[in-house]
Amino acid sequence: MNKNALLLMLGMAVGQAGCTLAPKYHRPTAPVPTEWPKAPADAQVRTTTDAPQARDLRWQEFFSDERLRRLIDTALRNNRDLRLAALNVELTRAMYGIQRAQLLPTINAVGSMNRQRIPPNVQGFPEAITIENYGVNLGVVSWEIDFLGRIRSLKARALEEYLATEQARRSAQILLVSSVANVYLALAADQENLTLAQTTLTAQQEAYALIKRNYDLGLATELDLYRAQTQVDAARGEAARLRQLVAQDENALSLLLGSPAPAELLPNELSGVTPPKEVSAGMPSEVLLRRPDVLAAEGLLRAAYADIGAARAAFFPRISLTGAVGTSSGELSGLFKSGSGAWNFTPQIVMPIFDARTWSAHKAAKVQREMAVAQYEKAIQTAFKEVADALAVRGTMDQQVSAQQSLVQAVAETYRLSKTRYDNGIDSYLGVLDAQRSLYAAQQGLVSLRLVQLASQVSLYAVLGGGGEVPSGKAGP
Repeated sequence: MNKNALLLMLGMAVGQAGCTLAPKYHRPTAPVPTEWPKAPADAQVRTTTDAPQARDLRWQEFFSDERLRRLIDTALRNNRDLRLAALNVELTRAMYGIQRAQLLPTINAVGSMNRQRIPPNVQGFPEAITIENYGVNLGVVSWEIDFLGRIRSLKARALEEYLATEQARRSAQILLVSSVANVYLALAADQENLTLAQTTLTAQQEAYALIKRNYDLGLATELDLYRAQTQVDAARGEAARLRQLVAQDENALSLLLGSPAPAELLPNELSGVTPPKEVSAGMPSEVLLRRPDVLAAEGLLRAAYADIGAARAAFFPRISLTGAVGTSSGELSGLFKSGSGAWNFTPQIVMPIFDARTWSAHKAAKVQREMAVAQYEKAIQTAFKEVADALAVRGTMDQQVSAQQSLVQAVAETYRLSKTRYDNGIDSYLGVLDAQRSLYAAQQGLVSLRLVQLASQVSLYAVLGGGGEVPSGKAGP
């Protein structure tokens, strides 16, 4: 009899390939156009080149600047936010393992000893007696047979949540990589602006000293002297402001790295940074659906489908088994003697008759699926907008930088001519001041545009899903 019970339990363990009540998953249609918005001619050239797609280009290949690559590598190893994201993946993976293990029976070995005294005239005994019982059993406790797929639906939900968490880790990595690059570029731009401000301050101080000598000799007016002094004071204030920005950039970079940024890896000027490589935007349908945040949203949508299967299974009977085989004896020395074998087999079926909670749970699961659909569609729409915005910026940046470079050259020539005319006594110093202010503003504008140009390349790479590659050798669930 005990052999038949064990064979029955084993057969049920092997044969749990019954049906599942979860609805069949259908990926919602992407609520975005099939093509990117019409961009300027320059952007069209960039999107139709033979450049690789961002997801196929590792960040070590995309970023050409060696110092930036070393900083990103440090951040990926030390950043606390990314470490928490990785630990969250491990936690979700462990929870998936727990849920998956519920499909298998839990087998325990139990040893017991029971000693009981029964007083006289109780249970038909005229005298007090002491009863002892020893037992050793190997058994299964309340193992649910998953005929209708309730446990498998819960396992599927746990799996999809684990996969979604892994995609969230990739999104965190993409954000970290792009953030380090953007702070690095901002630091380089502020360093270049600081150098420019210090050079301008030196020139203003020299001009002030010259005008002061001319004023002492009666060759310059007091108005020219005070105008020169205002320029010196303004340049000093601007240099102090830029030193503050540089310090804040270094602090932000250290936070992302998880440790102080090495001085030898900090940039000196934006013009010395090696630009990243070009990437292709590809087609929306093949790019957006592979972004980690979109994949994470789709994973949660699949989990919502599995929840419906578990909620449907709650309306049907649930079968569980409890059984054990072992040995029992009234004396410890007789536990393993012939004839001491014992077994028990207790199947149980629970038939739901009325439980209002099951109907509410089923309705809640359906609502959660609709919410997951909306979140998935929103993730695609957000991704489409981010890529379209990045393409719009990339499409005109070369033209803007070229125009600003021409402006700098023209204003520099204006400043040179104005200074020459002042030195020859033809014009007042006011013309020199205006030309110098215009030149400094144009130079700063050029640095800002070059920063936007490089940052737009980083942004396009990030919004296309680049930089989130899974480390080699990472095990699956």
